[in-house]
Amino acid sequence: MDFLYRHRVALGFFCLMLAVAVTFGICFFALARTAAEPLRMTVVIDAGHGGVDGGVAGTRTKTQESDINLAVARILQRHFEEAGFYVVQTRPTEAGLYGVATPGYKRRDMEKRAEVILSSSAAAVISVHQNFFHETSRRGAQVFFRESSAGGKALAERIQTSLNEMPECVKRTQALAGDYFILNCSETPSVIVECGFLSNADDEALLLDDGYREKLCAAILRGTLSFLAAGANSA
Repeated sequence: MDFLYRHRVALGFFCLMLAVAVTFGICFFALARTAAEPLRMTVVIDAGHGGVDGGVAGTRTKTQESDINLAVARILQRHFEEAGFYVVQTRPTEAGLYGVATPGYKRRDMEKRAEVILSSSAAAVISVHQNFFHETSRRGAQVFFRESSAGGKALAERIQTSLNEMPECVKRTQALAGDYFILNCSETPSVIVECGFLSNADDEALLLDDGYREKLCAAILRGTLSFLAAGANSA
């Protein structure tokens, strides 16, 4: 009996130590994995319009702004992910974010975008749009920021500089302050990138070209990286 009792106690102790070792090993592995895979910085990409809200349309091809916005946003996502970022898309499909297209759908759409932005803990928000103007000679990319946001202004200026350096840029412009919902809905540095004028035939042709879209997104990424690097260096 004494032998059996000691045997059971020893076996129980062994099982307890094994359980502790396994638990410790799992915890150690999880910690090691976390250390080896640091949290990635998040960027929100907002493809403007969508669903019944097509935005403006190309003068020559009648291509909807919403379709171009989504195509550019998807390329942007790939560029940022390849650079190591975690990307959140407010509008990942052709559909709008308003639910049913009943009165007030535009407000509901914008509020949903704000929800995504506010829950993302992002380092930056980039809203993709296309411009339109009654003077068809106007062309080129233009970046907007909220006037009271120092971070938004700095981000816009860095991206605008990068866009101005593209070979296709025919006229260098400055980032401009603008009073828009997507810029006002959070304290995250946020910009609207009007990629070009669909009212201009040359800009329209560029914006429908896959090669140009790639270069455009690469320029936006470079500007964003420049902004984030400047912030890190000043911290």
